[in-house]
Amino acid sequence: MDMENMTPRRPYLLRAFYDWLVDNDLTPHLVVDATLPGVKVPMEFVSDGQIILNIAPMAVGNLELSNEAVSFSARFSGRPHSVIVPMYAVLAIYARENGAGTMFEPEATYDTDSAIYDDEQALEGESTDDVVAPTVSPFAVVTEAAEGDEPDDEPPRPRGRPSLRVVK
Repeated sequence: MDMENMTPRRPYLLRAFYDWLVDNDLTPHLVVDATLPGVKVPMEFVSDGQIILNIAPMAVGNLELSNEAVSFSARFSGRPHSVIVPMYAVLAIYARENGAGTMFEPEATYDTDSAIYDDEQALEGESTDDVVAPTVSPFAVVTEAAEGDEPDDEPPRPRGRPSLRVVK
């Protein structure tokens, strides 16, 4: 089978890096292009068109890393939200503690407008009305938050864009 007919590798790499980070007791964060169609995130936390999401098991509920999208429920500044990130909007995954992770290379499947439209249509068919927020109240966003929004036991978060170290 030639490369053009293969399924995209991003969902598989995302799941592998997620498992690797969690298995090593690190906190996985997603870098998301929030400007793309189909992205459902709390827009008040978007900065420069991007949002960084903490997808650690303790920070989210109902996490699903499917071939089409990353979806979960979480609390942002104490308010429950249902989050949907189509796979084409995931730019990187990395560990908050040390930056280990990867940026995803562009893939032809995600570069065409028709692929985005097809994925968006598939996502629209899914109902998120019955998504229940986790009972714990961790913070799912690692962007600048209002004072008092951060748990006291976490170290201060670095300012600016995250630096990623590509692991091959």
